[in-house]
Amino acid sequence: MLKKLRCTWKFEKQAWASGAQRVAGVDEVGRGSLFGPVVAAAVILEPAYRIRGLRDSKLLPAERREELALRIREHSIAYAIAAVDSARIDQINIYQASRLAMLRAVQQLACSANYLLVDAVKLDCEVPQQAIIHGDALSASIAAASILAKVERDRMISAWDPVFPMYGLASNKGYSTPRHIAALREHGPSPLHRQSFAPVWSAPIPQEVLSFMLDEPAMVEIDADEKALVAVSES
Repeated sequence: MLKKLRCTWKFEKQAWASGAQRVAGVDEVGRGSLFGPVVAAAVILEPAYRIRGLRDSKLLPAERREELALRIREHSIAYAIAAVDSARIDQINIYQASRLAMLRAVQQLACSANYLLVDAVKLDCEVPQQAIIHGDALSASIAAASILAKVERDRMISAWDPVFPMYGLASNKGYSTPRHIAALREHGPSPLHRQSFAPVWSAPIPQEVLSFMLDEPAMVEIDADEKALVAVSES
C-alpha cells in the first residue's frame, strides 16, 4: 500500500497558508530493531526548492537514500538528528522513546520551527503540529526527515558491526533476521540489545557485559558515543 501513496507538498502548503513560515517534518527510524538506538530527524526544507524523489526511506535503496540525504542537507533551512539509546528504550518503552527522540530533534534545530508535520504521533511541545498517518509516504518534509534519520542510523549500527560481528549488523541494521535470531540464541544479546524486546529477553543465554565495558574510561566513551548519536546542523 505504501508504494501507492504519493509524497507531495500538500501539507506544507496548508501550513504555509495558515501563516507558518518554518515548517519542520519529523520522523523516526529503528522502532522495530532489536539492537541500538531509535533515531529521529527534524527537517525544515527550503520552500522555494523542490527535491525530487522524496519518499518513505524504507522504499528507497541505500545508494539513493545517501544521494537524497546530501541534497536534503544542502537545501534545508535547518535539520537535526537525535537518538535515544537502548537502555532508555528499555526504561520507557519504544513508543515513548521514539517520541522523545523526535522531540529532541525538534528542540535541537538551529532555526526553530513554528509548525510541525509529524509521522503518526503528537509530540509533547507547544509548537503547533499535525500528526499524519503514513506521513513519510505523504509529506515531502516528513520523508526528508525519514531519509536523514535512516542514513544516520544505518551508519551508527554499521559502526558497531566490527565490535559485535556475530550478529551481522552491517547487513540487518539490528532488525530481526534468521541470522540475527540464531546469533542471539548462540551467543546471547550484546550490551546494546534491547532487553525489553521478546527475541532478546527470551534468548537462552543472558545479556553479557563485555570486559571492555567494565573499564570506567571505556564505559564513559561508549556512553558518549551512543548518546552522540546526535547530530545537529544548519545549511
